[in-house]
Amino acid sequence: MTQTDMNPAARDTRRAVLNGFRRRCPNCGSGPLLKGFLQVRDHCSVCREEFSHHRADDGPAYLTILIVGHLMAPSMLIAFTALRPEPLVLFTAFLIGTVGLSLYLLPRLKGALIGFQWARFMHGFADARDGRATSLPNGR
Repeated sequence: MTQTDMNPAARDTRRAVLNGFRRRCPNCGSGPLLKGFLQVRDHCSVCREEFSHHRADDGPAYLTILIVGHLMAPSMLIAFTALRPEPLVLFTAFLIGTVGLSLYLLPRLKGALIGFQWARFMHGFADARDGRATSLPNGR
């Protein structure tokens, strides 16, 4: 029995966001949420929770840019003033750090955003509370 079956009005937001950040199903925490790097599965392979109606859109990219920018800009200033490396060395080090951190955070933030939507009954996830099927105009 899944959490939705037991009490659809009470979904733990913190647990759902954490499961999403781990790229796991926000409902059961066991099944994979993503297939590939950023593509969301249609449903959980363990508990059969439907994911096809999520609306993550550009949110994960904006959050990634916000977090990486706020971490890398002060780090670059500190590294430049304290160490005075050659410009090419500084550029190369921060290029690798920025790309690596972005690639690490993007799928995790997408999962966290989907987990948040699921926990708050947003978009198509709201119909699970009523037991109705979701039908969106664009077929997703």
